[in-house]
Amino acid sequence: MKEEWEAIRGKIRNLEKNASSSLAYRSALLGILRESLPFDGACFTTVDPQTLLCTGAVTEEGIEAIHHLLFEYEYLHEDINAYSQLVLAADPVATLSGATQGQLERSTRYRNVLLPAGYKDELRAALMYQGACWGFLTLFRYHDRPLFSENERGCIASLVPTIAFHLRQRSLGLPSEETIQMKEESGLVILSDHLAMLSSNTVGDRWMAHLRQWEGIDNETLPRPIRAVSFRALSGVVDAEERDFTAKVRIRTPEGPYLSIQASILRHTSSSVQIAIWFEQAKPSDTLPLIAEAYGLSEREKQILDQILRGSSTKELAHALHISTYTVQDHLKSIFLKTGVTSRRELIWLLFSRFSLR
Repeated sequence: MKEEWEAIRGKIRNLEKNASSSLAYRSALLGILRESLPFDGACFTTVDPQTLLCTGAVTEEGIEAIHHLLFEYEYLHEDINAYSQLVLAADPVATLSGATQGQLERSTRYRNVLLPAGYKDELRAALMYQGACWGFLTLFRYHDRPLFSENERGCIASLVPTIAFHLRQRSLGLPSEETIQMKEESGLVILSDHLAMLSSNTVGDRWMAHLRQWEGIDNETLPRPIRAVSFRALSGVVDAEERDFTAKVRIRTPEGPYLSIQASILRHTSSSVQIAIWFEQAKPSDTLPLIAEAYGLSEREKQILDQILRGSSTKELAHALHISTYTVQDHLKSIFLKTGVTSRRELIWLLFSRFSLR
């Protein structure tokens, strides 16, 4: 069994070189996993590591029918093995049968979503690499199938760092040429509290079409990032404190720039609510952490990069960070080396041209 899973690990590593896109990578990886671990349904999601909200998902046919309910129970209901819990756990992989000690009925998700759809056990993995989560993997089995074993859970856990590393690499991929500038106007879509489309502007319609194309879904399916920010915003409404907040997710577009998708609740004089979704180019404060991570900058180098974009001089940098000007110069040399530039001016131009930072 150990040799078999080592072979699976090798196939997954090779897949990174051959997959043409994140969507193709995730679809092919499910096929590789199925060679040694039988399952009857799967959902493979990428997430924004800062907000843990979905940036896209690959779902198999049976799961697509209940996918909206899985989102609802993840964000609007407390339940066993929530991904927000697994991200913080020492072991980010768990089965529903194991967490409930075989008493699956203890899970509201099982009673109200999985059982009616014919599913029994569920294996969840938060895909963690160096303390950050880059995706979620969920596998399902029908009622006439055996429960996921501890050995199977452990095998998936052993693959988590490899899979998460590849997701990270794809999410942080550096564009090789100057990126296409996004237009200044924002896209807007209004949804009902049941996530039905109510109205939109032209730019909003265009972004919805792009998201569907990137995910390979039809025009009747709501893009997963839209579902994620919507349910996250709605979670403030069902909260006992009735909190209002904005849910946000960042997505790297195929053209290079990062797209920001945000959702906020619109309240009416009646008890009903609507959800405002808007699309715009991500702000530097949103994208800089991802860019710095892509170049492998240290925490101190990230601080210096932030100060450079604020226009701080070497002396001001030293004062703000409580280090000497000589240390600042050493850090600058390291930043220049990692980003392939020779001066601050080149660095700023690099960030402007390749990542559309203004």
